[in-house]
Amino acid sequence: MMETRRDRGKTVPNLEALKISNASISDADNGKVTVFYDGACPLCAREIGFYRERAGAEAVTWLDVSAVEDSEIIPGLSKDQALARFHVLAPEGQLHSGGAAFAQLWQALPGFRLLGRIGQTAPAAWVLNHAYNGFLRLRPRIQAWFRKREGA
Repeated sequence: MMETRRDRGKTVPNLEALKISNASISDADNGKVTVFYDGACPLCAREIGFYRERAGAEAVTWLDVSAVEDSEIIPGLSKDQALARFHVLAPEGQLHSGGAAFAQLWQALPGFRLLGRIGQTAPAAWVLNHAYNGFLRLRPRIQAWFRKREGA
């Protein structure tokens, strides 16, 4: 049974703490972090590009969800969900989204590990998740600005 949480009076799946079977993605068995990101989003692609150039990035699996079929996304995470929010699958099979996903990614990269540990503490996790949710409200305008700026 999927864990749920209350959000604005509604019961919704708790994607920040959804347990995924290790058999559902091969890299989960190899102790790798898997990052699901929207490569069609200019801002997202730039940010992921930044992280991919950091030390330790080779130990992370990077999956551009915009370029794969829905069947290639892990069970419990649809393509629409993965495109709507940033998700990271931890090596033990725990799926994280939003600010919690960034904390997991940071934990996997040596230069960001301390930030990742701090991001997993209760007060910092609360701030990260609220900041990320605020960003999501602005994301369409930011994407439009990036596309206009790049002439796309």
